[in-house]
Amino acid sequence: MADAIEAVNVLTFALDAIQQRQQVIANNIANENTPGYQAKVVNFETSLANAVAGGGTATATVTPEGLPSGTDGNNVSLPAELALESQTNLENQSVADSLNAQFTMLSTAVSGS
Repeated sequence: MADAIEAVNVLTFALDAIQQRQQVIANNIANENTPGYQAKVVNFETSLANAVAGGGTATATVTPEGLPSGTDGNNVSLPAELALESQTNLENQSVADSLNAQFTMLSTAVSGS
């Protein structure tokens, strides 16, 4: 049962980080035409993998996306952001489904049925 609880903790962290990524993507899209705006990205996968493999705490960090800027200093690429949004939505659904499966398994274990 401890493994299932650990899985729930990992999936909960991933779901929170994915939701943070969705917010950052939405902010990037909203600022597509804002002069000087620099797109951001949320990174958490490597930190999460290291925490799972070796113990410790995972973190989600928001960093500049690093794309080249246009003449107005803005570097938001709408096609790139929309593609990332689609991928992130799929990740969100996958992690949410996995989390629901873990809760179902825990519920079954506790109730004994």
